[in-house]
Amino acid sequence: MDVSSRVRSGWRLLKGPEPWSRRRITGEVALALALALVVGGIGLLNGGPWRAGAVAAGVAVLSLLRRSLPASVLLAAAALTMPAGETAPLLLIAAWSAGRHIIGATRALAAFTGAFLLYLVVGIAVLWPIAQPVLVAIFGTLFFLAAAVVPGLTSRYWSQRRTLLRAMQEHNAQLLRERAMVAGQARLRERQRIAQDMHDSLGHQLALISVHTGALEVDPELTGRQREAVGVLRQASVSAMHELREVVGILRDGIEAPTAPGAQPASRGTAGIEALVAAARAAGNTVELRGSGEPKPLAAAGDHAAYRIVQEALTNAYKHAPGAPITVELRYEPDSFVIEVVNGVVDRAAVEQAGEVVSGGQGLTGLHERARLVGGMVHTGPTDDGGFRVAGVLPYGAADAATFVAAGDDFRQQSASLPLDDGGPVVDWNIAERELGMSGRNKAGGVALGCGIAVGAVVLLVIAAVVGLFLLAGSAEKGMIDPSEYDKIQVGTSEAQVREQLPSGDTVLTSGLAGKGPAEPEGSRCTVLMSSETGEGIKTEPVFRFCFKDGKLIEKKSYDVER
Repeated sequence: MDVSSRVRSGWRLLKGPEPWSRRRITGEVALALALALVVGGIGLLNGGPWRAGAVAAGVAVLSLLRRSLPASVLLAAAALTMPAGETAPLLLIAAWSAGRHIIGATRALAAFTGAFLLYLVVGIAVLWPIAQPVLVAIFGTLFFLAAAVVPGLTSRYWSQRRTLLRAMQEHNAQLLRERAMVAGQARLRERQRIAQDMHDSLGHQLALISVHTGALEVDPELTGRQREAVGVLRQASVSAMHELREVVGILRDGIEAPTAPGAQPASRGTAGIEALVAAARAAGNTVELRGSGEPKPLAAAGDHAAYRIVQEALTNAYKHAPGAPITVELRYEPDSFVIEVVNGVVDRAAVEQAGEVVSGGQGLTGLHERARLVGGMVHTGPTDDGGFRVAGVLPYGAADAATFVAAGDDFRQQSASLPLDDGGPVVDWNIAERELGMSGRNKAGGVALGCGIAVGAVVLLVIAAVVGLFLLAGSAEKGMIDPSEYDKIQVGTSEAQVREQLPSGDTVLTSGLAGKGPAEPEGSRCTVLMSSETGEGIKTEPVFRFCFKDGKLIEKKSYDVER
């Protein structure tokens, strides 16, 4: 294996399953350097520069590997903490990463249990012989619980909560997509049914009208004006059939039906308004068309809406104000296109002569909805002189649609922070926020739970500190004497009397002190106790040694030892 292959293999091992972005590389390197500096600085106080450098380098490497090898780094950190106490920050960070990246609760439990046992075994081996193994086990358990278990549980909870929320969001989006598909299929079936009914009923009636008016138009007994009126009716029926075919095609397939050979396509935009006015004049109505401003193109939907507004307004005038003069005004304003259709005062005699008007009652309501959907608005109402006015305001482009839409009236199922036409699935954020914990109340609950875990960890550390100080105080009484008491004891005093004046020395604080001072008298048994006074340096500690032989105190010495 060449050098480049080894480098690639090492990099794959280092980065793990997650991609490394520039931000992550910077953060990981900064964290590794910070840990190395902290550990190295503390290590200089406990040993030489070579030991401190080696420990700092090992900590930096383990920090970089903690994501790709979380369990192994946790075990290594637990093994290093007891012989090199300055590596305790690495244990905390390794536990956090292990809680998040170890897959499966069983594996995580096995990793933390193994780390705890390794921590205790290494600790016992380093501190052996131990005067009070139970006390060491208690202290070690409390420390591992606070430095490893609590961060690991907190990290695991946080990671699982984020994973669960992400899965629920994806599931909710999938349900919404499926719901939209089902609703779309239902709408398509209903549109096809409506298209079939329109084709079978209206198509048949319009065909009959076209045939009969065509036959009537060539009747020699008709006058020229009558023949002209019949021709207008025939042309209107033919145009109505073409528009019906287009509407049926849109309802059935979503596209316009093809135009029949020789037929003119229906113009249903602002360009077709003049034809509407001309047809109204040909039918005997007095219609005036006015225009002002420089013409500007409208969006396709707005252009069609303008045509329908004029068409419906003219139809409304035919029905309810027959014979009244009609004015159609088109104004190209700087920011919008304005349509006004006003009919004059109604001739009551003409209304009575026309008889009952057939009306569905939905024409003007449909205009309001059509204008709203393209971002405009329509106003209908009587004029001061007794006539009736239909006015529409439409935006020029799709980007201006939001200008005329009332706040809260449209797009109620959209999040304010998301684009409306992003091409992705439409998510019902009202449901998502309520069910997936995205509202402020659920966020507060998640923050409260996380803060509860943090508070619990702090309380646990405080309890561990209090218990540790209490046990430490009791242990210190068993292994520490005052220099004045040391001076009172005389060589040659019986061992029993000396033992009564001295503490037992059976404490973990005195472990490791024996054998570090001057040579002990041959055949004697010595007890080493700590002094209540501090030493001259941070690395040295003053101690007192009492050696007994044949039931008497044969030697007492005072000296400093290095921890």
